Amino acid sequence: MLIQTTGLTKAFGGLTAVDEVDVEIEKGKITAIIGPNGAGKSTLFNLISGFHPPTTGEILYKGEDITKKKAHHIARLGVARTFQTTNLFEAATVFDNVLIGHRLRTKSGLFDAIFHTKRLKKEEQACRDKAYEVLEFVGLTDQARRLVSDISQEAKKRCAFAVALATDPDIVFLDEPAAGVNPEETDGLVELIRKMVDNGLTVCLIEHKMQMIMGLADHIVVLNYGKKIAEGTPEEIKQNEDVIQAYLGGGGESHAHAE
Repeated sequence: MLIQTTGLTKAFGGLTAVDEVDVEIEKGKITAIIGPNGAGKSTLFNLISGFHPPTTGEILYKGEDITKKKAHHIARLGVARTFQTTNLFEAATVFDNVLIGHRLRTKSGLFDAIFHTKRLKKEEQACRDKAYEVLEFVGLTDQARRLVSDISQEAKKRCAFAVALATDPDIVFLDEPAAGVNPEETDGLVELIRKMVDNGLTVCLIEHKMQMIMGLADHIVVLNYGKKIAEGTPEEIKQNEDVIQAYLGGGGESHAHAE
């Protein structure tokens, strides 16, 4: 198991956003976290990727306890994530955004920067090579020199994927990767997610587009009011009474799309 959480809980004041959640994320698979708005999905992502410390519970990554590690340490171990609102530098180019992503993997410090050491030059070239490689992977080489503020919403999604991939991760957490894009663009992003897994990555995603999830995920975890209410294959989830109830007594498809 790549990631395992046990009794994971996060309370903000009087509100328990994530309530004793046990999740297992299998290597090389696509795991989806679904549930109505306010179910605790993004908080769960924030806990696993180190943006919030849990109140109680444990997180294991490749068998190592990462519960108390900070986000940058967890990122170095191979955990990358995108955010609901694409967290990009709008005034920088697509290429420069990706370049910043790969900086996580470099070793050179202030000394190298001041004296322009061989190591710095070698690493800068490696960063550029990596940036081009991931931009090609996500299909954005033709937009590399454009400012992020000038590209489409769908291209921004691909750019966010590229920034995550530039960190050389083992697992990528995607927070609503298809939000705000049309059905045709959604299909393109689904293909890209499949391609990531075909290339040895593990993917965990939050998504409200049920049709997309049912056709994409290997395993689905359902949260409601911070608690895990179900998990299983798409087929099992479709027929689960608790899930149908959580999505307004069977109006799941329309409810999920409306959010």
